[in-house]
This record gives sequence, C-alpha cells and structure tokens, in this order.
Amino acid sequence: MPKPILALASLALAMPATALAQDADEAADDSYNMVIVYGDDECPQSTTDQIVVCARKAENERFRIPENLRFSESPENQSWAERVERFEMVGAFGTMSCSPTGAGGFTGCTQQMINDAYADKANDAGVRFGEIIAAERAKRLATIDEDAAAEQERVEMIEREYMERLERERAAETPDEQSLPQPADPE
Repeated sequence: MPKPILALASLALAMPATALAQDADEAADDSYNMVIVYGDDECPQSTTDQIVVCARKAENERFRIPENLRFSESPENQSWAERVERFEMVGAFGTMSCSPTGAGGFTGCTQQMINDAYADKANDAGVRFGEIIAAERAKRLATIDEDAAAEQERVEMIEREYMERLERERAAETPDEQSLPQPADPE
C-alpha cells in the first residue's frame, strides 16, 4: 500500500467518532486536508484550492494501533482472556467458594489458603535465589572441561620442560670430572 494512502487510512482510524460524524455541509468542505506522516515521509504540498495540514509521528508508530484506541476502556477493546477471567468470577459462592454468601461458603477457605501458600512459595525470594545460583552453576560447569584441559596442558608443558632440563644436566660434563684422577685398574 503506498505511504500516502496508508497515512490517510491511519488518519481515519485515529479520528475520534465525533469527528467522523460531521454535518453534511462540513463533510463537503474540501478546502483542507489533514494528513499524518511518519518518520521522514514527505508532507504533500498545499494547492491553491486545498490546504494540507500534516501531523508528523515517529516511524515506529506507522503500523501501530492509534493511541486513542490502544488504551480504550471500551468493552469492544477488551481481550478474550479478560472476559473469560471475569466469567470465572461470576457465581463464586456456595460450597467450596470461601465466601460469606451461600450455604457452605466457608468450605473453600482452606483450599484457597493452600493455593495462596503455593503462590507465595512460587514467588518467594529464596526460590529466585535458587534459580540464580543454578544458572550461575550451569554457566561455570559449561566451561569446566575447557578450563581443566587448559590446566592439564600447562602442567604437562612444565613437566616436559623440567625433564628436558634434567636430561641436559645429566648429559653435560661437569668441569670437575676432567680434573679428577681416574681410578686405576686393580690388575
């Protein structure tokens, strides 16, 4: 859809219902054109017969629901999840309801306290700390094999260097060996 047509379509959605219900003689007035442009879009030029008024909005608003419809308290704009939740609360009285209304309403209070306790336990700070500790442990255990391999390689290199130095020291003649008298053969 071209950008000017999209802007006009979103303008039609953005106008309140009172603006759309204008008188017939006001609707026939084509001397002005109100347009919403987004980001760096160009505003249409006014002509001698028509004045163009542009309202500029951010680019990230281009495909969003207009603000006056986004936060409406109208029943038409209520999600199905909210409607179902409201229906679940209708008729919460009588047996197992934990309400002062109806016969046996008190019987559900124990179950409600148990459910509340489980909800509190699930949201407890200790549970969150346990999750943080488990995540950190998993992160450290992920690198433990690499760290162990690197440490093993470093130790083996140090041992090799030590053994090579010992071999060189054993193979080299000491200056004192030449000056010492050689033992005579007992023959």
